[in-house]
Amino acid sequence: MKNSVKLRDDTEVFIRKMRKDDLIKSLDFFQSLPAEDRAYLRRDVTRKSVIQQRIHETESKKIKRLVAVYEGAIVADAALELQTHSWKTHVGEFRLIVAPEFRRKGLGMVMARELYFLALKENLEEIMVKMMRPQVAAHRIFKRLGFDDAVTLPEYVTDLSGTKQDLILMRCNLKDMWQELEYFLQESDWHRTR
Repeated sequence: MKNSVKLRDDTEVFIRKMRKDDLIKSLDFFQSLPAEDRAYLRRDVTRKSVIQQRIHETESKKIKRLVAVYEGAIVADAALELQTHSWKTHVGEFRLIVAPEFRRKGLGMVMARELYFLALKENLEEIMVKMMRPQVAAHRIFKRLGFDDAVTLPEYVTDLSGTKQDLILMRCNLKDMWQELEYFLQESDWHRTR
């Protein structure tokens, strides 16, 4: 899978599966993110060992990971995490982060669309996302995609600086998400890139 996509400003990026040889590119991507973006990630992705673990997880098939590439550099990272417990096999989890210079160009929506198609192939019915309360922009994007707040757990997690944060769990039925994506994609020519 490798899709060429033009963003709102006509920048062309390539969306593809993460590969073993993406170690340094992925490390460069995460190290280039502003500290405030990295603060709310689950792991310290500025460490090579963590990136190696992420690639290993992708090889295990439990996580489907995609990257957006521009001029040889990774500019977005997205993942669909599959649930391995039998009572949650119909549920997947999305994770998504975009480089600051590629935000507000539609790349986040394009990556969400690709995650949607992966979820569809896995016969999932529902998608969840988890975020910390300060991640206001992420919350707004997922609301736009049809996600609703399911629960907020006060001071449940700690960010990378050790500060306790509320954890927000959002969920969306896959069919409902497609309605939102379809509306967004009608505004563009991205549907022709599938």
